[in-house]
Amino acid sequence: MKVKEIMTKEIVSVKPEDNAKEALGLLFKMRISGLPVIDSKGKLVGMFTEKDVLRHILPSYLEKVGRFVYEENPKSIKKKFQDLVNLSVAKLMRREVVTIDENTTLCEAARLMLTQKLRRAPVLNKEGKMVGIVARGDVLKALTGEYSV
Repeated sequence: MKVKEIMTKEIVSVKPEDNAKEALGLLFKMRISGLPVIDSKGKLVGMFTEKDVLRHILPSYLEKVGRFVYEENPKSIKKKFQDLVNLSVAKLMRREVVTIDENTTLCEAARLMLTQKLRRAPVLNKEGKMVGIVARGDVLKALTGEYSV
């Protein structure tokens, strides 16, 4: 089975110039953790995720300190959340995006998701145009259906 058979074809995306706070609200409303960022030419330019917002709100060194317990001033965190109103999606998005070809097999998609630590991957056609998105859950459900007894 190929990714194109299970991917979500109706793509919800945000634009680089969109407001970060509104984009975060869209994630909450849709109950998802990330969205592709598509520019005015229809090109995939990044991913906007909950993780990107957390990186903005928490100190930059937090990932390097491991299990160290950190408690920042709640007023500082509140201000950083309020600052989201003044930030564009482009300021927070991840620009390096791992994509999957629409003809990728489910096993290869699963391997990529595991090795690259992906929750979701934009699906591109031969021309490099985004034609869908596939999540880990989509791959797992399809594999379960394909291989269950």
